[in-house]
Amino acid sequence: MRKDALVVVIAGIAVGAAALILVAAGNPKNMGLCIACFERDIAGALGLHDFKNSAWIRPEIIGIILGAMTASFIWKEFRPEGGSSPATRFLLGMFVMIGALVFLGCPLRMILRLGGGDLNAVVALAGFVAGIWGSVLFLKSGFNLGRTQKLGKPEALIFPAIAILLLLLVIFLPLFKAGGPIYSGPGGHPGAGDKPVVGVGPGILISLIAGLVVGIIAQRSRLCLAGGVRDMILIRSPHLLLGSVAILAVVLIGNIVFGNFNFGFENQPVAHSGHVWNFLGMGLVGAASVLLGGCPLRQLVLAGRGNTDSVIAVMGMVVGAAFVHNFGLAKAASGYGKAAVFTGLGLCVVLGLLNREK
Repeated sequence: MRKDALVVVIAGIAVGAAALILVAAGNPKNMGLCIACFERDIAGALGLHDFKNSAWIRPEIIGIILGAMTASFIWKEFRPEGGSSPATRFLLGMFVMIGALVFLGCPLRMILRLGGGDLNAVVALAGFVAGIWGSVLFLKSGFNLGRTQKLGKPEALIFPAIAILLLLLVIFLPLFKAGGPIYSGPGGHPGAGDKPVVGVGPGILISLIAGLVVGIIAQRSRLCLAGGVRDMILIRSPHLLLGSVAILAVVLIGNIVFGNFNFGFENQPVAHSGHVWNFLGMGLVGAASVLLGGCPLRQLVLAGRGNTDSVIAVMGMVVGAAFVHNFGLAKAASGYGKAAVFTGLGLCVVLGLLNREK
């Protein structure tokens, strides 16, 4: 095995192990790590949506950002750059979140759900691959969001500074006004039951360390769940895909060993069996992620590395989470949820056509 492929496999093993540890420490089953879900929780903690059961500042997200930044400084890969179609990236980030929350998970959680025996994630995986395949067609025809520009370090350090501020908020949980933010909802997270959520109280350190480790190894390995499928379709390279396979293998073995494996469609934690919407929701995530240049995890890592284009995409995801809950878009059976998914898929087609280089 090539050295770079081995690094990706090791990264996948570490991410899978981190997810298992976080579940054992209190995160819901099949949700040890979920970038979309945890960004949604941060939006709730800041009062951007009113679903208070999902209102925690998640140290895992903070750790990933700071871990990626730390790794990029150590290995001299910190690259302040940006300025490539910011409005388009913000909009795509919003629809990545909409698709993810219709499915109830990002690509990483999709893999974790597969490893837990959730067959709904198989349907979602098919949609994810289909969406990526569709956007690859645009890549082949010259899709490009434009060149990035070099930026100064102060600009690139703003996002990590915000992450540090969020860490201070989750540690001290200040009350800015009666009944106002920073919110921390009862039960912590859907599916957590009576178990404490690791991002609260004594679990802050566990969550932060797990995020730091994931951020460091994801930066060093270039791990990207959408990129793995994209490269396999586009250039027949299995290199990045090995990371997803490694995550799945570790989580599958771990769930079987610890008795958390539940094979089937029904009675899965924080999941639904609306097959059409699982397929289309993750299809939207796959399509938009390829146009953005990476999955939600990759966007978070690039943002920590100094890429302000990815910062814009992450901000779009956070705002997208607010839209999802404030307007009931996560309820895929509703007309609004269906309209949001179809709008996002249509947007990907339009942007794919309009941003082709002549």
